[in-house]
Amino acid sequence: MLLQVSGIIKRFGVDPILDGVNLQILERERIGLVGVNGAGKSTLLKIIAGEMSHDGGQIFKSKETTLGYLAQNSGLQSNRSIWEEMMHVFAHLTQTEAELRQMEHDIADPARMGDEKQYADLLERYARRSDWFKDHGGYEMETRIRSVLHGMGFGEFSPDTPISTLSGGQKTRLALARILLQAPDLLMLDEPTNYLDIATLTWLEDYLRGYSGALLVVSHDRYFLDRLVTTIVEIERHRSKKYTGNYSRYMELKAAEYEIQMKQYEKQQDEISKMEDFVQKNIVRASTTKRAQSRRKALEKMDRLDKPLGDLKKAHFSFETAVMSGKEVLRVDQLSVAYDEGSPLFRNVSFELRRGETVALIGPNGIGKSTMLKCLTGSLRPVQGDIQWGTKVQIGYYDQEQTGLNPSNTVLEELWSAYPGMEEARIRTVLGNFLFSGDDVLKKISSLSGGEKARVSLSKLMLKEANVLILDEPTNHLDLFAKEVLEAALMDYEGTLLFISHDRYFLNKMAERIVELHPGGTEQYLGNYDDYVEKKQELEDIAREAAEARQAASKSASSTASAGSATTEKSGAASFEADKQAKREERNRQRRQEALEQQIAELESEITSLEEQMTFPEVYQDYMKLQELQQSSEEHKSQLAKAYEEWESLAMG
Repeated sequence: MLLQVSGIIKRFGVDPILDGVNLQILERERIGLVGVNGAGKSTLLKIIAGEMSHDGGQIFKSKETTLGYLAQNSGLQSNRSIWEEMMHVFAHLTQTEAELRQMEHDIADPARMGDEKQYADLLERYARRSDWFKDHGGYEMETRIRSVLHGMGFGEFSPDTPISTLSGGQKTRLALARILLQAPDLLMLDEPTNYLDIATLTWLEDYLRGYSGALLVVSHDRYFLDRLVTTIVEIERHRSKKYTGNYSRYMELKAAEYEIQMKQYEKQQDEISKMEDFVQKNIVRASTTKRAQSRRKALEKMDRLDKPLGDLKKAHFSFETAVMSGKEVLRVDQLSVAYDEGSPLFRNVSFELRRGETVALIGPNGIGKSTMLKCLTGSLRPVQGDIQWGTKVQIGYYDQEQTGLNPSNTVLEELWSAYPGMEEARIRTVLGNFLFSGDDVLKKISSLSGGEKARVSLSKLMLKEANVLILDEPTNHLDLFAKEVLEAALMDYEGTLLFISHDRYFLNKMAERIVELHPGGTEQYLGNYDDYVEKKQELEDIAREAAEARQAASKSASSTASAGSATTEKSGAASFEADKQAKREERNRQRRQEALEQQIAELESEITSLEEQMTFPEVYQDYMKLQELQQSSEEHKSQLAKAYEEWESLAMG
C-alpha cells in the first residue's frame, strides 16, 4: 500500500466539503476520482499533496513513497527553455554525470597513478557512481525527454524555445510532460486532458497504461477513464465510495445501486406514512393510545434513509425547433481561411449538411476548427470559397470561449437582454432547469465558474429554438452528469447538428459522420469515433501495402522504357514529370528521415554501450583502453548531433 486516507474532513466555514472520506492506494493501482462539480475532488487531491490543510482524519504514507501532483490548468512558469526545463528534472543525474566525467579525467591522469591506494579508491568510487547512474536511468534521460515531448505535441518545437513565449495551453501541456518525466510513485492528476487534442490524448493514455507507479486521476473525460482506470472512487454527499471497474462499469453499478436504494427508500417512506397515519388517528383514543405512542417512539428512533441522489434535482432541458429547415442545410465549397494575410490555416475545404444530420468536425489543435465555425456563423470572412445556407435555416451557435456572455450582467440579465420580450417567470423557469435558482440568478457572469458559464450559454441556446446547432466543444467545463444530460437533450433534438469535440465518448455517442480537417482540405468518414479510428487504420494498412507493392514492382521493372512511351504529348508530359519529381523528392525526404531515425537510434545505443563499458573494472583500470573508448564516445556524440540537425531540418520541411 502506497497511501491511505482515513476519515478526512474538510470544511469551508461551517459547510462540510468532505466528511469522512476514505481512500486506499496500492502499487500500480489506477483510480479515477469522480463526482459532480463542487463535490470536493480537487480539494481532496490538494489535501493529499499537502497543499491544503484538513479539519479531521489522517493520511498515512511511507517515507519512501514519492508523490507528484498536477493541479487543473496549472501552466508551467519558467525562465528556462523547453529542453533546459525538462533536463532540470534530471538534475541529480546530470550532476552525477559531471562527477563521472571529472573522475574519468582523474583516472586518465598519470600523476594520479602514483598512490596506488588513492587510485584504487578513485576507481572504486567511479564504479559505484557509474552503477548508480546506470540504475537510475542516466543513459536514457535524453531519449525519455524526446519521447515525452514528442508525445505531448512538442516534437516540432525547437528545444531552445523559451517557455515564457508559449501559450497558456502549451504551458499546461509542458507541465504535464515534466511531471511524467519525474515519474513519482503516486501520480495525481487533476483534469490532465484539458488542452489536449485527440492524438495527444491517445498517446497519454498509452503512456499512463504502461506507467510503473500508481495513478489517482480526476477527469471528466469518460473515454479516458474507460481506457485507463480499474477503480472508480466517487465523492457524493461529502463521502467516498469505491467501485471496481472503469467508468462504464461504475455507471452500470451505480444504476443498479440506485434502483435498489430507491426501492428501499420508497418502502420505508410507505412504512413511515402508514405509521404516521396510525399515530394521527389513534393518539387520542383511549383504547389505542399506547400503541400509537409506541409507534411514534419507533418513528423517532427510525434511521431514515436519504433519498437516492439520482432522483434529486439535476439539470434537465431539451432543444426545440421553431420551424423546420429545408432538406439542404449547408454547402461549403473550396473554403480557404488565413489570419492577417498570412499562410492559410486550411484550404480547399468542401462538405455538405442535410437536415437532421449530426456531424462532428475534428482535427489537431491549431488546424482551424473553431475558425471554420466562425466563418460559418459569419463572424469571420474566408480568403476564398463559398458558404451557402439552405432555406429557413436558423442558427444557434455555442462558443467554447463564452465570448457571447457579458461579464457585467447578472445571470438573469444575460438571458433577459437576449430575449427582452420574454416574461421573467419563463426565464427563471429555464434557469431553474439549468440549476440556477433563488439568488443564483443574481450572480454576476464574471463571478461564475466555467461550468456555470457553460450552463448559462446552453440556456440561451435552448431559448433560441434554432433548427441548426453549431457547437464548439460543448462538453468542456461540464461535469460527468451534466454531460449525460446534454447528450440526452441532443439525442432528442430534431434539427441539424454540427459540432467540434475532443470528447471521444461524446463523439462516439453523438456523431453519425465525421469530417476531419487538415491543411489541404477534409476527409469524411461515416459513423462515430470508433468507426473513424477503424477506417483510418484500414486506410493506413492499404496505403502501406500499396507502397510495398509499388516498391516491389519498381525493383522488377525493366531498366529501359519502350520506344512508344516517348510519344506522349509534351504539354501534359511536363506537368506529369514535375508532379512525379515532386513526389519522388518527397519520398526521398521521407526515406532519408527514416534512415536518420534508424541512425540516431543506433548511435544512442552505441553511446550507451560505450559508456557502460567504461564502468567495467578491466576497462577503467586500463588507461589506454579507457582513452580509446572516450574518444570513440565523443565521435559518436558528434555524429549524433549532426544526425539530429539534419533530421530537424527535414522535419521542418
